[in-house]
Amino acid sequence: MTQVGDRVERAIEERADVEHEIEAGEAAAPPRKRLVRTVFWLAITGVSLYLVAPSLIDVLGSWSDLDRLSPAWLALMLALQTGVLACVWALQHLAMRGPTWPAVVTSQLAGNALAKIAPGGGALGAALQYRMLVRAGLPGPRAVAGLTATNLLTFAVVLAMPVLAVPAILRGGVSRDLLEAAAIGVVVFVALFALGAVLIANDGVLAWVGRVIQAVRNRLRRKSEPLRHLPDRLLRERNRIIGTLGPRWKRALAATCGRWALDYATLLAALAAVGSQPRPSLVLLAFCAAQVLAQIPITPGGLGFVEAGLTAMLTLAGVSAGAAVLATFAYRLFSYWLPLPVGLAAFGWHARRYRAAPSTVT
Repeated sequence: MTQVGDRVERAIEERADVEHEIEAGEAAAPPRKRLVRTVFWLAITGVSLYLVAPSLIDVLGSWSDLDRLSPAWLALMLALQTGVLACVWALQHLAMRGPTWPAVVTSQLAGNALAKIAPGGGALGAALQYRMLVRAGLPGPRAVAGLTATNLLTFAVVLAMPVLAVPAILRGGVSRDLLEAAAIGVVVFVALFALGAVLIANDGVLAWVGRVIQAVRNRLRRKSEPLRHLPDRLLRERNRIIGTLGPRWKRALAATCGRWALDYATLLAALAAVGSQPRPSLVLLAFCAAQVLAQIPITPGGLGFVEAGLTAMLTLAGVSAGAAVLATFAYRLFSYWLPLPVGLAAFGWHARRYRAAPSTVT
């Protein structure tokens, strides 16, 4: 633990330099470049949505069957997704060290909503949240560093989930009980926390992981320029995270893992609502695949790709085609569609609350 404390102190000292570099890169792109980028993303989004349109239409068309689901299951899914958001808010509040809870909640809801509807929406959503936080009185460097740390930590957990799901898949999944699926999920997310803690606390383990990934990538892509500094880059990004979070990194890691655990529980609730008993290991794999697809900025929030991939994976897990489509719609209703009007309302509330000149946050 002494080594971790020393590392946190070193990373905090580096934070000022990191924030200066981030601020220097924030200069607005020329209007022509922004226009070209927007047109490019619109074109990519249009083509991608065309390719996945049949699956997307199939899923959205199942809204008329929503009355087949018990209101109790719908209420549970709503409560679980509220818990997901609460974990995100806690993580951002820890990372930014100072914004009021209303500023964190409203800016995250609005930025999240924009990210779900705009092409290449992740960057636009983060930019909107940054502006809203600054308007609420949070210093810009602190907002940038906090958002960067939370995004890095969240994405790292997303990438680790499929790897930790492999043992459950190899185990098989003879039982077709959703309780077993829930138990497997608990084990995986506890393992995620433990793995994250080890990687944060131990330079040697993180560097070894970087060397393994680098070697595998270079072996698979021999004709490409080989990677040479991936371990150093991983260490640098890790230091950026703990430099922002400081000694609060354990709580931040727990909030990140809790965010994905509650999201996974929402999918299990959707499956239980349609009366399905799929193979537990493949349910976890389907969830991991959906989260990875949602991170690919081809369509906003992975729209279309998540629906197509999740429906196909649930069918492979033993869910009937009709039940897979309905469960996917129920899951995406709470994780994708409902946050859109909530985000719009949060944006309006934030604009009214912080219309006056913001006070300085120290």
